[in-house]
Formats: sequence, C-alpha cells, structure tokens
Amino acid sequence: MTGIGGVEMGALAARTRALAVLRVRSRAVAVALLPAAAAVILLVGGSTGHLVGGGWDVLRRVVSVLALCVLLAAAGVALVVARSRPAVTPTVTVAEESAPDLYRMVRDLADRLDVPAPSAIALTPDCDSWLEDRAHPRHGPPPVDRHDDDLSGLGEPARRRGAAAAPVLVIGSPFLWWMRVGELRAVLAPVVAGTGPSAHPDIAAARRFIRGLDAAVAVASADRRDPLSRVACAGLGWVSRLLLRGCREHATGMERGVAAAAAERAQAVDYGLRIVAQEQVGLAYAGWDRLLTRVALPAWRMGRWPSRLDVGVVAALTELSRRDRLAEGFASRLGERPACDLLEEPGTMDEAVSLLAARLFHGGPAETGPDWSPVGWGEYPEEVVDRTWRTDAARLHRVLDTLGVRRAAGGTAPGTDGPTLARVLDHLTIPGTEPPAPSPTDPHAGYGGPGAPHAEADAATEAASGTAAGPGTPAPGAGAQAGDGDDLDAPPPGYGDLEAPPPRYGDHDAPDDEDDDEDDLAGTTARGAALAAGLSAQLAREEAQARPGGAGVPSSPPGPGAGAGAGPDAALWDGRALPLLPLQPPRTGREILTAHITAMVCCAAMDTAGAAPGLDWLDGPSLLVDGARTADLAPSVLSLVETGDPGPLRAWMTDLGIRPEKPVRLV
Repeated sequence: MTGIGGVEMGALAARTRALAVLRVRSRAVAVALLPAAAAVILLVGGSTGHLVGGGWDVLRRVVSVLALCVLLAAAGVALVVARSRPAVTPTVTVAEESAPDLYRMVRDLADRLDVPAPSAIALTPDCDSWLEDRAHPRHGPPPVDRHDDDLSGLGEPARRRGAAAAPVLVIGSPFLWWMRVGELRAVLAPVVAGTGPSAHPDIAAARRFIRGLDAAVAVASADRRDPLSRVACAGLGWVSRLLLRGCREHATGMERGVAAAAAERAQAVDYGLRIVAQEQVGLAYAGWDRLLTRVALPAWRMGRWPSRLDVGVVAALTELSRRDRLAEGFASRLGERPACDLLEEPGTMDEAVSLLAARLFHGGPAETGPDWSPVGWGEYPEEVVDRTWRTDAARLHRVLDTLGVRRAAGGTAPGTDGPTLARVLDHLTIPGTEPPAPSPTDPHAGYGGPGAPHAEADAATEAASGTAAGPGTPAPGAGAQAGDGDDLDAPPPGYGDLEAPPPRYGDHDAPDDEDDDEDDLAGTTARGAALAAGLSAQLAREEAQARPGGAGVPSSPPGPGAGAGAGPDAALWDGRALPLLPLQPPRTGREILTAHITAMVCCAAMDTAGAAPGLDWLDGPSLLVDGARTADLAPSVLSLVETGDPGPLRAWMTDLGIRPEKPVRLV
C-alpha cells in the first residue's frame, strides 16, 4: 500500500520511529544540561542581587561543581559514542574493476527502483544479503561513486549526498555460484531497494546514534587493569545500555518499516522470478551448511582450508538434487548463465571467501603457512581424509599406550605388535559379547583372535580412574613404554612418534564439568569411558598448544594469488575473538571415541582390504570399497562403543576382507 505523495507506508512508519529514537537522544542531552541550567540560574540570580546569602552561595558552588562534572561526563560519553568504531561484518570487498558486470547490474537495478545505488559491493561466506553502513570515519571514506549520472530522477545535491551516505551491498557468496543471473537480480531487488529509506536524514541519524551506543558498550566491556579506567568504563556502559534500552522498541519498529518499504518498492521488479529464486535460497542454505560442517570442518581441524568452497557448494547442491530426484527440474536452470560469471576472476574471489570462512567459523590464521595451507578438492581425499584417519588412529594408540594396554595379544604371531585394530577391539570388548572363535580352516581365521586378558583391561580402566596404579604404571607386555612417574603429558612412545603434527585447529574442548562428563559417557562401557576421557584430554592439550596461533590480523594479502580487493577487510573488524561463529558445539567424549574408532577401522580397511579414502559432498569423508561408498559402518562402531559388543563390527569387516590383526600405517 502506498502512502501520501507516493511514499510507502513503511517508510513513513520508519521515519516516525526514527524521530522517536532521536527524541531519546534529545532527552539524554537535556538531562545532561539540566544541572548546568540550574547553575546558570543560580549564578545569574546572585549577580543580579536576587539570590543572595550564605546558603545561596554554598548552593551555587555545589551546583556549579555538579554541573561541571555532569558536563564533563556527558562530553566523554558523547565523544566515545561519536568516535567509537561500530561493528561491521567481516567481508571480502569486490573492487569495481574486478566485477564490472556485477556493478552494472546493481546500478541498473537501483535505477529501476529509483533509489541510490550502493557505494560498494562485498562478499560474505553466508547465505544472506543485506545493506551495511560503513560511512563512519573510522571505517575510512566510502568508495567514490563514478556513475552518479545513472541515477535518474534525483537532483545534483541529492545525488552527491546519496553517493556519500549509500551503504555497502553485502552478498552471500553461495548465491553467486549457485544462482543464475536473473535469480540473483530478483533476490537482490528488495535489498537494494532499502537504500531509498536509508538515505533519509532522520533514519540515517537514528541508525548512527544506535550504532554509536552499541560501539560504546563494546568499548566499556573491554578488559582493563587500571581501576580508574574500570570505573569510567562502568559508567559509560551503564549510560549506553540505558539509552539502548530506551531506543530498542523504536529501533526495531524503524527497521521493520524500512524492510516493509523496500519490499513494497521491489514488487515492481522481477516479482514472479523472485518467488522461484526464493526456493534456491533455501536450497543454497542447506547445501552450504552441509558443506561447512561435513566437508570443510574436518579439513580445518587438520590445518588445511579448502580453497574453493563456493565451487564445492555447487557440487553439493547438485548431489542433493540428484538424491532427492530433483535433477530434472534443476537441469534446465543450470543451462543458464551463472551469477559468478559477473566476476572477472571468480577463482580468486572464491579463494578469498574460503579463507574468510575458515577464520569466521573455525578461527584459523589470517595467512597461509606450513600448518595452515589451502587444499583443492582433487587432493582432499589424500590430504585431508587419509591424514585425518591416520592421525586419529595414532592418537588412539598413544592413549592406549598411556593406559597400559598391551600392544599384542597373547598367542599372536611375531611381528604383529604394531598398531592394530585388534588391539582396540580386544580392549573395548566386554566378556560374554565376543563371537565364537573361528574354525582353524576359516580363511579369515584370526579376525576374532584371542584378545588381551580381560583382567588386564580392567586394570587399565582402574588405572585411568585412579583406583589402581597410576597411569604411568607399565602393564605386562608393555615393555618400557611408560616409566614410573609418567602421566598423560609425557611424550607418547612407540606409535606416538609421528612424522606429521596432530590436527591443530579443532573445535572440541575437554568437558569442563565432571557431572556433564559422567552424563555424556553414561551410555558407554567402563573401558570406553576411560578411553574417551583420555582422548578428550589429549585433544584438549593439542588444541591448547595450537590455539594461540589462530588469531591475528593479516599483514599481507591473504592466500596465494589473491589480487587487489580480493582479501578479507582486516581493517574493518577485530580478529582477536575467533571463531566468531563456531559451526558446532564441542564434541562429547562419546563422539570423540566413536570418531577415533571409525578412523582406525578405515585405516585397517585401506591397508589390508584395498579400500580408499573418498569425499562425499553431503556427508564429508567416506570410505570407498571397489569404488563404492560404504554407508553401514556407523551402527557397528556404535555397538562396540555403547555395549562393548564387537560382533557386528567383526561381521562387517569379515564381509569386506579386513584383517584387524595386521598393523596399519600411521602418520
């Protein structure tokens, strides 16, 4: 519905709410000036002979001092609100020379909507698009709009003012790679239309005031050791939060009004296509989430960052459409021009966005290095999947060494005292759950071979819980793997002498609360709980050593080959509190144990049955046997972890010809 004089009703409501926000600011100024006004009255009354006497003189001095203190405090708050840098979203700026077609499309869209064009375009590793004001002096001057003549219907002063105050258009990078050009234009229409209401002076002033208060709260929340600074910041934070509470309802209504006005104005542009494009928005979000959590996260934990995440989301969505029997519907649209063709160098932009995604969602370093290097999708199975499994398997055997678990079971053949899967199965097996011993004529004899004595496993469990000998007490057959006084921090023996470093950038921490740990491991066996606790502690130590290198501001353009304007805007945001958006909560002890046992099984399959590591675009690392993906391993591993029954897992390995008694290669 259109309001008076062709102005949208949403814009009118937004301006009304903006005036309410500015009234809150005016009231705050009035309160700050009230003691000064009282002091002026008292001083004038004394000078004119109306307010004379000892009492009035004392009151004049007290009020004058109070007014001076209030004015100084108000001036300090106002200075912080005005000078503090508002928070901005980490993005990758797209220079106009690197995407002239994209800028041309956005300006044409703004011209059709009769609104000011955005001052710049930036990409973000998220499935969303919005306008962001970066006109604050601390953010630097906005880019000069060299196409003012393209904005028809506006006078020269209005054009200059709009170009200077126009916000930045932030586009989700998955949209560019998955959507077609027409779909992207339809999706961006209501976003670009928001520049019209944003250019109104009252709305712009209200937004600046709110962002300034938010920045002042952030300044007041910073840790400081100086007592005087802490007191000043406490007062600053109290005033800023009080004003924010007073503006909250009006600010929410103002933003809703701006969104309603933008949506109403955008109805005249590609409305029918926008309905179809919204379906692609939901699909892109689903594929992007699966790609980050299932595919990118394992690589980040290994110190590698996939350099073509946006290309990967296209592959993931194509696979998703194939599995959901939607390939026919998507085949026709895939023949159209993709929106990433609007970029001159889409590969460079994809690499910059991929590095930014690793920083935001995982907290990796800002620059590449020996422990943080890019990886292509072609090298992912060998560089990430294989190395992840072998590193987890090595960690699993190191913890078993620390627990005093025998390397080779009694009666096994000589030369089989290396890191075997049988060692893990025998340790976690509960008496009474083992399958019958295989016949001597069985070609797979030895799969369920005699395990380590259960009394020894129970002793190792007691050692881990502190009810028996300490964790450094050597067990029979353990040799010199642990000496007296050793603990979990001692250098791992035997298989722990790795050629490659363990995964450096994990997202899991050791449980902080003992009760939570007990609840987490309630569904596992006693030996499984002890092993899970050891793995969690080992992971926590490795992450504590790697975490200090995760933050920092890049001193050079990130990533190899990143051209001008194709790197994260490090000057606009603070990278000291990374990751800003963790993908997953810390893994539980049971999940860590399950992942390590699965990794050990996969290593045995690769070394004894000819299996190979693979990449599934929707599920991440996968095991390939004869070129086909195996999808029934998880239930068998869970049966071993939760009940101590190795039967399903041994049957699964027998079917594939996996030899658990054979040593595997670790990293």
